[in-house]
Amino acid sequence: MIRSFDYDNATHELDIQFVSGRHYAYLDVPEREVEAMRRATSKGGFFNRRIRDRYRFKRR
Repeated sequence: MIRSFDYDNATHELDIQFVSGRHYAYLDVPEREVEAMRRATSKGGFFNRRIRDRYRFKRR
């Protein structure tokens, strides 16, 4: 589901690129959420439970 992700500490934007090729920036994501995502066994599962539908986003 998730090909890669990166986080900008200064802007609190979580950039996610999906295997479909779509690329989104999730806004105002706390650093603690990103750290938890890094530790998660299933990045896609974590995303579905804790990021999607909880944070505003923009398509890149």
